[in-house]
Amino acid sequence: MLKHMRLPQAALRSDLEDLYVSKVLGWIRESSLGAAVILAQDMVHDQRGQPLRERSLYYVPNDYVLNLAREHSELIPAVSIHPARDDAMWELDRCLDRGAAMLKLLPNCHNVDCNEPQFRPFWERMAEAGLPLLAHTGGEHTLPITRKELSDPRVLSLPLDCGVTVIAAHCATKSGLADPEYFHVFANMTRRYSNLYGDNSAFGAPIRGRRVKECLTEPLASRIVHGSDLPVPVYGYFAWLRGFLDWRSLRHWQRHPNVLERDYQFKRAMGFSPDTFTRAWKLLRLPERQH
Repeated sequence: MLKHMRLPQAALRSDLEDLYVSKVLGWIRESSLGAAVILAQDMVHDQRGQPLRERSLYYVPNDYVLNLAREHSELIPAVSIHPARDDAMWELDRCLDRGAAMLKLLPNCHNVDCNEPQFRPFWERMAEAGLPLLAHTGGEHTLPITRKELSDPRVLSLPLDCGVTVIAAHCATKSGLADPEYFHVFANMTRRYSNLYGDNSAFGAPIRGRRVKECLTEPLASRIVHGSDLPVPVYGYFAWLRGFLDWRSLRHWQRHPNVLERDYQFKRAMGFSPDTFTRAWKLLRLPERQH
């Protein structure tokens, strides 16, 4: 990932955060994108709401992304709150007051069964505030898995029933060969829930990218939003091999140093409509809509 972002190996032992933020800001400003959502990452918790620090490989505090977004208009903050926390409702209201635009969870990594009845007040508060949920669905091989069965998009039924707008990251596609296939479960759920969307992050990967064709046609096409999956590397070779990307676009954009622009241009060349890249703007909870 460091090599892909053109960051020095020494950054791991020095000022990685500053270099990373500077790189991302530069990419946004030099790209066709107007802004990017940056994601907090809560710690893994058990069912009693106690943090499991030894299982929390990554932790990005809510205040970190909220402060960055306040400093840079190109950044839109997505907070992360495990709903089993004792202070979950308090933290949710605090983040709403500070301008949270989205909430991000990885149920299979964070150990969150979103259908647990005790979480209903949390989802109802999110729905009332118009705060969408971005939830990982499908296979996962970048972060440690806590409960593999929570990769199933049906784990999102209760928040959807409560009226939360949900974006299923990766459209519940497989990441590895041995992963269960949940894409068609997701597709069927979109027929039941008008508030369910999916994103096309990592659709250049060899296995997730198998579902491009279905996501380009209705009824799914109008439910897809653009996602970059940064800092996971962006390659167009697999999309080209499957016939979703033409050779000229692959050759031109694979060499482009701006990874965000490269991913955007690959998705355009694959056939994703302009609405795919603006749809999230209508789903986010943005300050100008709170007045």
